Amino acid sequence: MLGFCTSPEFVDHLTGEHHPERPDRIRAIALAVRQAGLVDSPNPFPDFSPGFQLEALGGEKMLEISPVPADEQTIALIHSRQHIERIKQACQSGGGMLDEGDTPVSQRSFELALLSCGAVLCCCDAVMDGRVLRAFAAVRPPGHHAEPDRAMGFCLFGNVAIAAKYLQRRHAVHTVAIVDFDVHHGNGTQAAFEDDPSVLFISIHQHPKTCYPGTGYEWEVGEGPGRGATLNVPMDPGAGDERYVAEFQSKILPKLDHFKPEILLISAGFDAHRDDPLAQIELSDQGFETLTRMLVDVANAHCRGRIISALEGGYDLGALGRSVVRHLDAMRD
Repeated sequence: MLGFCTSPEFVDHLTGEHHPERPDRIRAIALAVRQAGLVDSPNPFPDFSPGFQLEALGGEKMLEISPVPADEQTIALIHSRQHIERIKQACQSGGGMLDEGDTPVSQRSFELALLSCGAVLCCCDAVMDGRVLRAFAAVRPPGHHAEPDRAMGFCLFGNVAIAAKYLQRRHAVHTVAIVDFDVHHGNGTQAAFEDDPSVLFISIHQHPKTCYPGTGYEWEVGEGPGRGATLNVPMDPGAGDERYVAEFQSKILPKLDHFKPEILLISAGFDAHRDDPLAQIELSDQGFETLTRMLVDVANAHCRGRIISALEGGYDLGALGRSVVRHLDAMRD
């Protein structure tokens, strides 16, 4: 069974008019999973209409998991106390910009960032407790750009990085693999584990010469004892499904097979879609499904099937809704 964790409260992280990481992203996913027949619960946003219509897929429904906020001690597995306090104070004072101008927060953003991370951790617990085989957390704010002492790129706390540490501390998992297919390099996740040989971090993304945040070159492979536990696969603008599949087959899958992780985490950004406004990679809806099925095969081979996936980017609402459903359907199988 596949678990699904989200909250209508995530729309209360307010980023301002015209910001791409906007509340409607959660509304679009809520509608898409219901149009596809993946959940039975009522849509918490009945008046929202983004203009897409999906066919029902049939098959087993997802188990809906209620999120619980992460505590600050768990956030501190990755982030400094100063970083946590800086975000808390900014939100308590009414909000503002946390970095150079693209990571706004509002009054509730700190508590919702705790809930966002907590949703991913609840997915971890559900998988490790055997309630579900795999799980997806549809959350915001996202996390993979948040460095241990810096918020950036719409991200406050490193949801997936914290989940990896949490699995090791709470569930005695030794080796974790993280695959990040967001179109932007997961610099925050990489920074958290550069010297850690127990966490394999793989990021496939648009080439840093052409795309934010300007990191993720092939020569970035980790440091010290973690050297070799980071794999970056930069892609030129215009790369599509066929090129991505080829890179998975030639680089990413062999790396995962060699590492043999006990559990697989996915930073699932859908902004490599051809309709997305923030980058120039040309993936299709089917492309995301194909990549996910390849990762499911890895999980079946090495992780007893276990995957926890968390939402990162994806800014065209139709492409986001459709691609999330394809991702979920592939994990459901």
